[in-house]
Amino acid sequence: MARILPSLLFFLALAWLIPSGPAQASDEALQAQIDALGTGGFSDTAKQIQALAASGDDRVVPALQALLAGKLYVRPSDKKVFITEKAEGGFTLIDPLSGKDMATSDSFSVKKIRVNNRLRRELKAALGGLTLLSKNPAARLKAAGAVFKSQDPDMLVPLEAAILKETEDKVRKALQGARAAVQLKSDVPEADKIAALKLIEERGDRDALSVALAAAAQSEGAVKAAAEATAKSIRQNLELWGAAQNVWYGLSLGSVLLLAAIGLAITFGVMGVINMAHGEMVMIGAYVTFMVQEVIRTSMPEMFAYSLLISVPLAFLVAGAIGMAVERCIIRFLYGRPLETLLATWGLSLVLQQAVRTIFGPSNREVGTPDYMAGAFEIGHLTITYNRLWIIVFSLVVLFALMAVLKKTSLGLQMRAVTQNRRMAGAMGIRTSWVDAVTFGLGSGIAGIAGVALSQIDNVSPNLGQSYIIDSFMVVVFGGVGNLWGTLVGAMTLGVANKFLEPYAGAVLGKVLVLVFIILFIQKRPRGLFALKGRAIET
Repeated sequence: MARILPSLLFFLALAWLIPSGPAQASDEALQAQIDALGTGGFSDTAKQIQALAASGDDRVVPALQALLAGKLYVRPSDKKVFITEKAEGGFTLIDPLSGKDMATSDSFSVKKIRVNNRLRRELKAALGGLTLLSKNPAARLKAAGAVFKSQDPDMLVPLEAAILKETEDKVRKALQGARAAVQLKSDVPEADKIAALKLIEERGDRDALSVALAAAAQSEGAVKAAAEATAKSIRQNLELWGAAQNVWYGLSLGSVLLLAAIGLAITFGVMGVINMAHGEMVMIGAYVTFMVQEVIRTSMPEMFAYSLLISVPLAFLVAGAIGMAVERCIIRFLYGRPLETLLATWGLSLVLQQAVRTIFGPSNREVGTPDYMAGAFEIGHLTITYNRLWIIVFSLVVLFALMAVLKKTSLGLQMRAVTQNRRMAGAMGIRTSWVDAVTFGLGSGIAGIAGVALSQIDNVSPNLGQSYIIDSFMVVVFGGVGNLWGTLVGAMTLGVANKFLEPYAGAVLGKVLVLVFIILFIQKRPRGLFALKGRAIET
């Protein structure tokens, strides 16, 4: 304790001096202080380290780090100090302030500045003080995290000084957690270590679990029992957060499946067509996004943030137009022959894939992410990425917009009439062939919109749609053919089920188990979770 008190008083003085002291020293003055490290004995070097730390200037950190690592050398001819890197025939001399390569020197022209154990402690404390007392809160937070992981006992004194001076609640909490981790490896009373374990438990992440397990392995008596209890509590808490993370991943996957399956649900429900080329409509939407971004990058880069907003209607129009052309040229001749429709659309999918390979090449294409979709935030120990969050919101908007079209427009009324009883709808004057074409185009257009969203989380390549077509069919069959609420429930259920099975069975076996479940489920409910009603459907 007698050794710690003077150091603590020094760092308390340093904590008050840095914010209220004069402006940063000039380059010449700071360089002179660094050059002074190469003169005198160990005691003189220790005083100079303390003086550099008291300057509060972050620019001295590289020099102090190099001294600690044994890479700080002095050139006896002019007493200049340099950071060195090994080079052929000697060393590369680096300016300690600017970081620029200054010259190359042989090993006889420079002399290593040596340190002993006392100086190493001084250097660690000085580096810790400079980062923990930085004017930048992000730098202080990062430094606290580094100390938490290292658990360096020499950092206990700088941590105490930094905590007393800290004004940001988030940073203070991180500093207190770092102090608790250091105390577990320091010579402090058992009561302090047990109190520190409570702070470790409050942090509750995987780094905290590692600290608690290490304390349990290295301690005895009451501290060991407290560390084991802390580790058990953290592990249980992490398992709960892990389950929540799997639910989030499942909902994220479910939103992707929902986007890919919505269009398939209405074409399958209204027309009874098994469209194996539906995945290629998704692919076309992704490539439309790529083309839009290419045009924006070359002609008006300031509009890049709006590239996805521009891509959504264009992808809908392009994929929808291709879908209507396919229905008019191929599908309308094959109604009532599901096997031939399946084979024809499967062949069409191969043609579309090869066409894209010919135009764009077989390799993946880069689609950028706007700033508002980049990054992530945390809720507890649950990490939520912005791009996934936006896709979930987007998929729900598309679903409810499609529901509004089906419920509130004359087109939706005609589509529902054709779905329930095609012959009766035709007898009432509804042009069923026109409804079929528009329905197929609408389903294809929604698939194109799905491609815009998928371009943000998957590789844009000719095989993009093939990754989702089988899962989309499973969603439609499980939820109920033609029922959008069933599609929503089916997509989210299968997404969450996949993510919970993957850690135990693997990605491939997990999908197989989901498929087996759906087969067994369809044996009991052949028309899915939510079946549509109508004479034509009943028969």
